[in-house]
Amino acid sequence: MLEGSIRRSGDRVRITAQLVDTTNGAHLWADRYDRDLTDIFEVQDDVTHRIVDALKITLSPAEKQRLADTETANIAAYDCVLRGREFMLAKERTRETFAQAIKYFKEALQHDPNYSLAYACLGFGYMFDYQNRWTEDPDGSLPIAKEYARQAIEKDPKEPLAHCVTAWCASLEKDLDRAATEIDIALSLNPNLALAHSLRGTVRTYSGQPLEAIPEIEQAMRLDPAMNSQFIHFLGMAYLLAGKYETAAALLRQRIILMPKTDFSRALLTSVLGHLGEVGDARRVWAELMEINPNYSFTGHVGRQPFKRQEDVERITEGLKKAGVFS
Repeated sequence: MLEGSIRRSGDRVRITAQLVDTTNGAHLWADRYDRDLTDIFEVQDDVTHRIVDALKITLSPAEKQRLADTETANIAAYDCVLRGREFMLAKERTRETFAQAIKYFKEALQHDPNYSLAYACLGFGYMFDYQNRWTEDPDGSLPIAKEYARQAIEKDPKEPLAHCVTAWCASLEKDLDRAATEIDIALSLNPNLALAHSLRGTVRTYSGQPLEAIPEIEQAMRLDPAMNSQFIHFLGMAYLLAGKYETAAALLRQRIILMPKTDFSRALLTSVLGHLGEVGDARRVWAELMEINPNYSFTGHVGRQPFKRQEDVERITEGLKKAGVFS
């Protein structure tokens, strides 16, 4: 596991990093860097190569090329993308955090109009708006996300996140075959991209293959534990659709702890608890959902999800009916 910290003071930056063996807590490598901010990419390359050496692994030619590729040489653009991602992936996501993320990503493009990752992040942000309904026209955010993903690929066809956003857009347009193809491209570019593994699992879930989805989502969680609050929702949904309700309930409860304002996870948990016959708990969870989002419509929400099989929608609906919250 890689641990560390970054502290910035003016144009200077101090970076500490250490590689820890999670099986025994042993330190494999550690170092500290005091550099000018303009040297940040050099430090990043050095840390990456030190980790590769410490792990005693051999990189493939494609992996060596990815390490050599620089997405942008513009420090300001890079900084804006990092700041935008901080807002986009915040624990509490709101219309305000969405607006801040979009502002920073657009500012990144002012510094570097060819920055593929910034376009991809804009697409990612607008997908969140489509799902969370923050703006006055959330349905209009889907084509905006699709266009930003197209521009990201145009700027750099080898940017894996751009293909992930394209896949996400395709899945919500219910083109699951196109989504699967784009995910395959993303993983060919970066086999360890957690988001791509999660999306592959999610597409399999929506395609009616929840048991095949579970290993992919679990792999995503191993690759990027920091994103588990996002991935665990889809893992819970896969277990729900596989009929493994006890496991689904545990996962969705954990998701609610990690993301206290989530509505869809609460809807799924209500269904699971209905299937389990825990009606009192189910109604309590549903009441929490309605307090968080009084305008929540399960029919509208599930209608935006690209379920290929009607029986999967009916399984979720049946649990809500058993809980007595849906007629």
